[in-house]
Amino acid sequence: MTKPNVDLDPERVPVIVGVGQINDRPEDPEDGLDSLGLMAAALHVADDDAGGVRRGGGPGWLDSIDSLAVVFQISWPQENDMAVALAERLEVAPAHTFTTPTASGDGPIRLLNEAANRIGEGVSKICAVVGAEALRSAAYFTRKAAAEGRASDYKSIAEVAASRATPLRRRYGLLAPIDVYPLYENATRAAWGQTLAQAQAETGEIWSRFAEVAAGNDGAWIRRGATAEQIVTPGPDNRPLAHPYTKLMVANSSVNQGAGFIVTSLAEARRRGVAEDRLVYVGRGAAAMETLDPLERDRYDRSTSMTLSLTRALDLNGIDAGGAAAALDHVELYSCFPCVPKMARRVIGWPEDRPATVFGGLTFGGGPIGNYMSHAVVEMAERLRERRGGEAGEAGAQAALSPGMGLLFANGGIATKNHAIVLSNAPIASAAFPQDFDIQAEAEAVRDPVPPLAETAPGPARLETWTVFYDRQGAPRHGVVVAISDEGGARTLAKVPAEDAATLAFLTDGAAEPVGSRGVIEPGPDGDQIWRRAG
Repeated sequence: MTKPNVDLDPERVPVIVGVGQINDRPEDPEDGLDSLGLMAAALHVADDDAGGVRRGGGPGWLDSIDSLAVVFQISWPQENDMAVALAERLEVAPAHTFTTPTASGDGPIRLLNEAANRIGEGVSKICAVVGAEALRSAAYFTRKAAAEGRASDYKSIAEVAASRATPLRRRYGLLAPIDVYPLYENATRAAWGQTLAQAQAETGEIWSRFAEVAAGNDGAWIRRGATAEQIVTPGPDNRPLAHPYTKLMVANSSVNQGAGFIVTSLAEARRRGVAEDRLVYVGRGAAAMETLDPLERDRYDRSTSMTLSLTRALDLNGIDAGGAAAALDHVELYSCFPCVPKMARRVIGWPEDRPATVFGGLTFGGGPIGNYMSHAVVEMAERLRERRGGEAGEAGAQAALSPGMGLLFANGGIATKNHAIVLSNAPIASAAFPQDFDIQAEAEAVRDPVPPLAETAPGPARLETWTVFYDRQGAPRHGVVVAISDEGGARTLAKVPAEDAATLAFLTDGAAEPVGSRGVIEPGPDGDQIWRRAG
């Protein structure tokens, strides 16, 4: 931890003063809240957490917000600008309202960084950030409408994903995140020299600790815990989805969850009487992204934008990436699919036997599409407050000043958007705002050349990465291979038909490493390409 910079103007130092989250699980699904209701409820909890009228003696924080930023939601598409609708629901009139353009997992951290910038610029005094998804309610009311012969505006996650996929991806079934993330999983495993069993064991270790954190967290959605063996073993309640992922390894979006937080200046927090041990200081952040189309990435065994967003965020806050595990008390490494926290933990040297979450991960904590990281902000703030209070209770007043730091790493799209930021229970010397957190130019400068993409490339080719899709009974539907053609080095796609049991076994049984293996691409029915393993 670097020493506080006494020259920083308290009016320009951003701090989190209130956090709130809500789980909505009514006995009667008719009583389920919509996204707007969840957002309002979460911000009211954050207002209470910040003290409201009780601690400051004046109006509540929400009554005074001049900035309201909302994470886009998909549950209730009839709501267009959620920030404006929420302001009306809260009966407030902030000068600045903003809704992110998409429901992307990096959204909450981007909005936190932007709120810190607004405080640092002096254009805002009190900022509220919030998001929610009511997919559980939306699904119920959609089924009800269908049973009654009525139309519904709601579109499933699969429908939304399919609408955004390119024709080439649609042809081969690479539609939703669950279809594409295994390409990274299989490529990284091979690059790290792991066997399939070793890679699955790592996933089981990390995910079982997520389950353990969630079991002790009132805000988590699934609190029953799960062992590593339960997570990696396919079965009726843990069916395989896309190799090597099972249901217990992926984000659980069937939730009604909302979370939000209130950011203000250090000076305003003190004016309103917020106790010092309740303040959470916002550190600097860094963001970069990959190309939107996963087939136009430079490689699948790492993410340049992820690596740089993490290392730059640490560096900007005075933390050496090589010593991050010692410097950080807590981390939240985004966990929509195992390859993401696996890649991230290697960048910062975070051990697999140490929890990579404060909330419980997107499987067990809950996966409310773009708003998961708002829940992580809530939990990180609470953990950093506890570090002060808990140590003070055990070791006296001096321990109350014990510093604590936490890293929040968010990922959005399909391993596309990356945003990392640091929070602390003490001032960070380098955390002057406003800051330019966009490091895209740095990422572009060091990214490898991207192979040309070819819809057809018959002939010999090298397998770059792959996955296999399963039906609801656990039987293979077909495999998809990403290959590099010998002629011209083009990247192309090919299927492995369900009836080619030998090749599917080669891909999935773990006896040999498929990545880098040789094969031949042949024309198939309906214009598809087929992968035939050499030899």
